[in-house]
Amino acid sequence: MLDKIKKFFISTSFVFLLAMPASTNYKLKDYGFGAGGIGNATSPDYALNAITGQLNGEQGTSPLYRLGPGLIFTQQANVPVAPTFDNPSNYYNKLRIIIDPSDNPDDAIFAIAISTDNFVGDIRYVQNDYTVGNVLGTEDYQTYASWGGGGDEYVIGLTPGTEYKVKVKARQGKFTETGYGPIATAATISPTLTFNIDTNSVSYGNLVVDTVTDSPTITTNFATNGETGGNVFIYGQNAGLWSTANSHNINSLSGDLALPGNPEGFGAQATSVTQSSGGPLTKVSPYDLADDNVGIVDTAIRKIFSAANPIVGGQGTFVLKAKSAAITPAANDYGETVTAIVAGNF
Repeated sequence: MLDKIKKFFISTSFVFLLAMPASTNYKLKDYGFGAGGIGNATSPDYALNAITGQLNGEQGTSPLYRLGPGLIFTQQANVPVAPTFDNPSNYYNKLRIIIDPSDNPDDAIFAIAISTDNFVGDIRYVQNDYTVGNVLGTEDYQTYASWGGGGDEYVIGLTPGTEYKVKVKARQGKFTETGYGPIATAATISPTLTFNIDTNSVSYGNLVVDTVTDSPTITTNFATNGETGGNVFIYGQNAGLWSTANSHNINSLSGDLALPGNPEGFGAQATSVTQSSGGPLTKVSPYDLADDNVGIVDTAIRKIFSAANPIVGGQGTFVLKAKSAAITPAANDYGETVTAIVAGNF
């Protein structure tokens, strides 16, 4: 009898459970470490603030946020708010700018872009000397203190009658530079110079011998936005009061007409100055005198009023003083043509 051999095949199943490292708050979704990388790579000229190399696994995400490799944005400086940018005194070639530090630390540095077409084709930069240039150099990034520290500073060398826009960006150390902040707008105006005199002629009436006689007051009105103000000048045609009838001149002089040593004479005296704003308007030697002292009015052009800064509503008054002597030939045609000139310092 053949033995019957029964073979039993027993199979066993093993189940391997792989648990990912996890906690109630965190879960590591991938064990891969890629091909390796390097953090914060640097050289004498460059620095990389990121992890370079092969990225494995899933980047950190949530329904609201996604964390990618690269710049850590919390390191950035604060984006500056719009600066104060205006034209407080009707300037034709400069505009005031005051940047806002926007809660950046004291060692933060700022750069200013400027444009005449809203940064479409004309994109230039305020240089560290407040001129405008085509290139933004490292020296043109300055601290808040260097940009004036909140005091009045002016972008200079601008074109008259032109609207400008500016914007500011900041950085504070590596990898912190912001984009530009909001835009501010201001405009220069065209150069201006206005001048008038309130009368075309004045009369002494009769000159009394050995008596100093004043003409009616002559008022000049003067305004300019010239960067260093401007001046009013006067000069005479005859260098005195000339009589054609008897060919005699009561000569003009500088001095005290009341002195006995000056038996006759003629000259001008500045009597008052004022302005609405700017300037101030001042009297200028030899006309800044009192009593019967006068400055000469001859054929030389001499300054009588001056303003060292732009001025609005400038007003200067002067009189023409004269004295005759017993030896002065009598005539009714003594006269002089006095011309006033104004010049702006642009």
